[in-house]
Amino acid sequence: MTNEGLSYPAGLTAQVSIYPLRQQHLSPAIDAALAIWRERELDVQPGAMSTLIAGDETTVWEALRAAFAAATALGETVMVITVSNACPWTPPAQR
Repeated sequence: MTNEGLSYPAGLTAQVSIYPLRQQHLSPAIDAALAIWRERELDVQPGAMSTLIAGDETTVWEALRAAFAAATALGETVMVITVSNACPWTPPAQR
């Protein structure tokens, strides 16, 4: 299976919520995800209940997988993601 024809020139935006389960502290899993998204130079807008990330298609998907892996390395985790190619986002090179 290939991704031919599935390119989104304007990129992807994702709204992500991370819920660490049965963990003494919640912030390590969330902080790990935020660090991964920032390291990959995504646009990151943390909120009280969720975080918006935006970037090119490949980077967004890879960063979501990496963030989930980092969060689950700390314990059981639920991650809720809404992904859109219809939200406004301007690649840094075009700003």
